[in-house]
Amino acid sequence: MKKVVTFGEIMLRLTPPGFQRFSQANVFDVVYGGGESNVAVSLANYGIPTEFVTRLPKNDIGDCALMAMRKYGVGTQHIARGGERLGIYFLEMGAVSRGSKVIYDRAHSAISTISKGSIDWEEVFQDAQWFHWTGITPAISQAAADVCLEAIQAANRLGVTVSTDLNYRKNLWKYGKEPNEVMPALVEGCDVILGNEEDAEKHFDIHPEGVDVTQGDTIDAQAYVSVGKQLMARFPRAKKVIVTLRGSISASHNTWAGVLYNGKELLESRTYQITHIVDRVGGGDSFMGGLIYGLITWPEDDQQALDFAVAASCLKHTIYGDANLVTVDEVSKLMSGDASGRVSR
Repeated sequence: MKKVVTFGEIMLRLTPPGFQRFSQANVFDVVYGGGESNVAVSLANYGIPTEFVTRLPKNDIGDCALMAMRKYGVGTQHIARGGERLGIYFLEMGAVSRGSKVIYDRAHSAISTISKGSIDWEEVFQDAQWFHWTGITPAISQAAADVCLEAIQAANRLGVTVSTDLNYRKNLWKYGKEPNEVMPALVEGCDVILGNEEDAEKHFDIHPEGVDVTQGDTIDAQAYVSVGKQLMARFPRAKKVIVTLRGSISASHNTWAGVLYNGKELLESRTYQITHIVDRVGGGDSFMGGLIYGLITWPEDDQQALDFAVAASCLKHTIYGDANLVTVDEVSKLMSGDASGRVSR
């Protein structure tokens, strides 16, 4: 089977244990993760060969991030070494009516000073069928955006399918460029586009009508037909536009679903009630990992691919850490309607 390649930043995540606030913490739990590395871990768990590309500092912490990827069977042979430091983010886990909080400490991270030509993309894409990136990477620095574009263009030349998760992060765009100045050139090379209710609006001023995600759990999936049509009109290469639908009842209780527009029809998944969230960070990444697996496994069945993605990401909300550590069998069990959570003996 041909491999899936992802490119982006992996960070050190520091979280106070037990839903503590930052001001209460005397210790922090350590996890390594990032948007594109999380997708690679999901796919590796599903049995898909993967390769994660990034730049890590030549120190012990960079080595720890590298080992975290190898632990889950993710390929790391094309990771560049150099730069000052590994990026860090602090996560305060929310509960009930108190939302989670993220503080970034990633200035001058190794990937922010990556340079064009430092990655041999022709070699990276040997035996590759898919390339995935997110909107987080070009938000880090102009250098990271340039290398991301370099990768997309190489993938296009070599006939590799390209996907993106738009992933708008308002706290990252700090180097003098706005998203609408950078993102269009990158998204033009994409075959599959994933976003949530605000990504298309923040990047391209495209938004569904009548949607307010702060008002409970009612989200009209049909409102997103216009989003799919507008994105496809803006980016003609795109064959599928997918939107994740999160209804936030509280920090601990969300509804979760998704829609896929393929240029002909809007497909809808079932809606899951996630009533006791363990960790929602990485939910979109787990969706993307499930979606890529589904589109590779069932290329003629978009509904099956969408249903797999939603079920996979539903399960991610029960797992602590950035990455989704579930198997195909576990996702398939939930898809079949078995959400009992009974002990497997």
